Amino acid sequence: MSKNAGPALGRIKQIAVPVRDVKEAARFYRDTLGLKHLFDAPPALSFFDCAGIQLMLAGPEAQGKDGDQQHPVLFYDVSDIRKSHATIKSSGATTIEEPHVIARMKGREIWIASVSDGQGNVVSLMSDVAEA
Repeated sequence: MSKNAGPALGRIKQIAVPVRDVKEAARFYRDTLGLKHLFDAPPALSFFDCAGIQLMLAGPEAQGKDGDQQHPVLFYDVSDIRKSHATIKSSGATTIEEPHVIARMKGREIWIASVSDGQGNVVSLMSDVAEA
């Protein structure tokens, strides 16, 4: 292992897949592939369980200004998102999103942050922690 080893990334927690039509895509993943539907976050997100990895279908409204150029995004589970992001950033990665809370549910906070891999892909970090 190199001296400048990056943060210890956990398992892949979520995969975001850009789609043109969330309702149509949700029907495919639920009815054709048989994935368990977890919940929707209208108007542009639908979530499924894929053997413990969360699959997020993201419609055009959730994809931002470069939506037509989006690629699937892997969200890696990390225990300390601020520290992990800082370590990656200090290694020269370009930040796309600083660590921030995206949801609060049942006493938990869901944090995300994103960096570029330098190859046109987004690498995202995700942390589920007790609400502060």
